[in-house]
Amino acid sequence: MRILVIGGTWFLGKAIAKSALSRGWDVTTFNRGRSGPDVPGVQPVHGDRTVREDLHKLAQRGPWDAIIDTSSSELAPRDVLLATTALQTRTRRWIHISTVSVYQGWPHKPLTEDSPLLECPADANEAFGYTGEDGSPTKYGFQKAGGERAVAEAFGDGAVFLRPGVVLGPGEYVGRLPWWLERAKRGGRILAPAPAEQRIQPVDVRDVAEFALHQAAASSSGGFNVTHPEGISFGDFLDECLRTTEGDGTPLWVDPTVLASHGVRQWTELPLWRTHAGVWAVDSQRAVDASLRCRPIADTVRDTWQWWASDGRPVDHPRWVEHGIATEKEAQILASL
Repeated sequence: MRILVIGGTWFLGKAIAKSALSRGWDVTTFNRGRSGPDVPGVQPVHGDRTVREDLHKLAQRGPWDAIIDTSSSELAPRDVLLATTALQTRTRRWIHISTVSVYQGWPHKPLTEDSPLLECPADANEAFGYTGEDGSPTKYGFQKAGGERAVAEAFGDGAVFLRPGVVLGPGEYVGRLPWWLERAKRGGRILAPAPAEQRIQPVDVRDVAEFALHQAAASSSGGFNVTHPEGISFGDFLDECLRTTEGDGTPLWVDPTVLASHGVRQWTELPLWRTHAGVWAVDSQRAVDASLRCRPIADTVRDTWQWWASDGRPVDHPRWVEHGIATEKEAQILASL
């Protein structure tokens, strides 16, 4: 296989490039060269995907059997459309990393690939969409839905959309799992969102990478929800964080209404916690039937700690500072209980 990875220097893009090389594939990467070093063994091309001239120069390096786009999360649909138009004749397949946020019902309703998507035109700019009063739908979801449409219009049956919920693992740049690991290591009473039995569905970055590569070589099309099919309870997740870090801590499971009364922000101050009914009810059976294989989440926890404890350094990203409750605020809440 000869593939192009748009991105390819950090987290998912890096995992895809490294895994493809291990298969003996020919890998070209395209990025600005700012977020990290090129993976040894790839054929790097540096440029800006929002610049037409850079895309035309890239197109001359093709053709490829497939393109895997890992770098569109912060782009407007029209920027995705620019790339798909420039590269339309240089590949037969486009594997697009999208998100569950493209669904109208997320995070309130359980989801399958047949659930309706948000509506956004392929040529929309960054102003399109809105975020609802309760945090859904999101402008981000509209923008990503428009990006999917840009790919679909260019590649038809050759378009594949991978829709992860939360991706964790070594190299994570958002800071969800590293924060919980550091909190577990610190020990003491740990503020935890009840119920402990709530199952969560984060997926390992390496498993997403393997599935993306499988799809690059396959003939299927359309959308795939990429969430852990078994998941793990929040209680077992925190227990694994404590075991892995050898932290002497005890989770104190607090009712969500109490957390809300103290102004604890869902999803960020206590990462992975969200009370909406559908946030962890995303069916991934279609992906499982198409070869998605997910390692136990306990393995992801242990491997992430090994990376983090060995001076792991994620790419600088503004979302990192959003995650984790302040030590003083947590202590005040725990003291009041």
